[in-house]
Amino acid sequence: MSTSTITLQASNEQRRRLHHEADVVIVGAGVFGCAAAFALAKQGRSVILLERSLKEPDRIVGELLQPGGVSALEKLGLSDCLQGIDSVKVVGYEVIYYGNPVSIPYPANAGAAAQGGFKDSMNEKSSRPEGRSFHHGRFISQLRRACASQPNITIIETEATDTITSQHSAQVLGVETKTFNPATKKKENDYYFGHLTLIADGYASKFRKQYIGKAPIVKSKFYALELIDCPMPAPNHGIVILGDGSPVLLYQIGTHETRALIDIPENTPSAAAAVGGVRAHIRKVVLPSLPKQVRPCFEAALADGKIPRSMPNSWLPPSTQVEKGVVVLGDAMNMRHPLTGGGMTVVFNDVVLLADLLSPERIPDLSNTAKVQAAMKEFHWKRKGLSSIINILAQALYSLFAANDRQLKALQKGCFSYFQRGGNCIDGPSGLLAGIIRQPFVLFYHFFAVALLSVWIVMKDTMGSILGFWKFPLAVEKSVLIFWKACVVIFPFIFSELRS
Repeated sequence: MSTSTITLQASNEQRRRLHHEADVVIVGAGVFGCAAAFALAKQGRSVILLERSLKEPDRIVGELLQPGGVSALEKLGLSDCLQGIDSVKVVGYEVIYYGNPVSIPYPANAGAAAQGGFKDSMNEKSSRPEGRSFHHGRFISQLRRACASQPNITIIETEATDTITSQHSAQVLGVETKTFNPATKKKENDYYFGHLTLIADGYASKFRKQYIGKAPIVKSKFYALELIDCPMPAPNHGIVILGDGSPVLLYQIGTHETRALIDIPENTPSAAAAVGGVRAHIRKVVLPSLPKQVRPCFEAALADGKIPRSMPNSWLPPSTQVEKGVVVLGDAMNMRHPLTGGGMTVVFNDVVLLADLLSPERIPDLSNTAKVQAAMKEFHWKRKGLSSIINILAQALYSLFAANDRQLKALQKGCFSYFQRGGNCIDGPSGLLAGIIRQPFVLFYHFFAVALLSVWIVMKDTMGSILGFWKFPLAVEKSVLIFWKACVVIFPFIFSELRS
């Protein structure tokens, strides 16, 4: 490193520390904020990273990183953050449908899977990709340590309360915060200024309403248990359990710990307070649907008598943003149901793209708001190659897995039967889930293949045999309703991505 570079870094550090000025101010030192700060700092940008609390967070989601996210983390130079946190290798999914399991490994040949079965996967050989699962807080702490190691980043514990706008234009100049003063034992006003302000304050963003105008849609919550030394039906897999209730997820987050996430839709009758609430629902509806080897650990986790911690399962379509000097990103801008574990994969790939579009080679000075706005418009549409697939897939699969009517139940059964066929019926969907297939057509192809298989199963079950030909009109009616339901499930999510 040259003497001039060291001198510039020292000068920028003094500006950040004393004058609270930088090229970029980032609100939120979570997954997106840390990754973006690290990526921009590595390009030579001066970065101030603000976080309300630098204590290790304790969240019940953001614990599974798909292979596509692992790959993006490597591109960012942050793969070491997966080390030293007792992370667990993930090689695919296991779906257990009314006690019957089917394994869905990540595809050994994503290229063949991306062709929807139109390519002979035996002609090309490659190792299977892997994901990682872990304690969310430990991973965030590693990301923050990586940021703290960068001379171009200053991390400050303070609560962002508002943006600072120029009196002469609508341009955002930075953020106003409240910082705890140990001397006075009070929070005092503080101010941080940057050419560009990135807001990544998470799913409960206080700035979303101001700059996006869309509100998240919440139809269910995940209630979480931590199972200790639980014998897993399929080690190193994310396990989805389907039965009469909504889906249950199981995945290891450490050598001894397994996360159980129980989806409970709003206004579920069996979870009403009058009949015992959430704990009664878990005991009466969820517990009987679980594999036998899991139930003792589940019971032990419920023994404390408390209502399990919960998180809302949110859907928030992405938005284009045209404000000057500020961009809202991460979960503050775009969320999908966490059923498929795609959130962090979207985030890290977003940061890879963002860093490229905002690189000094493209935009030497981030105060050039016209260039930054043009870059963000390009970012919005380029990211859809991956984000739209994961967004649509998460919402559509949740609709099928939480089936609450006859048509959705038929599609759920068809989906499981599709997976049982193996081959490309698994490789395509698992490649989409993994974040390594980025072709929307592949999602469309497999979803409607499931719909058509569901129609065929219903036709066969309704008519029974050739002697049941007189039931053909009823079979046709059921089939039309199922196909229509499939369209109703997926097209609203497709349209939300196209018009955003």
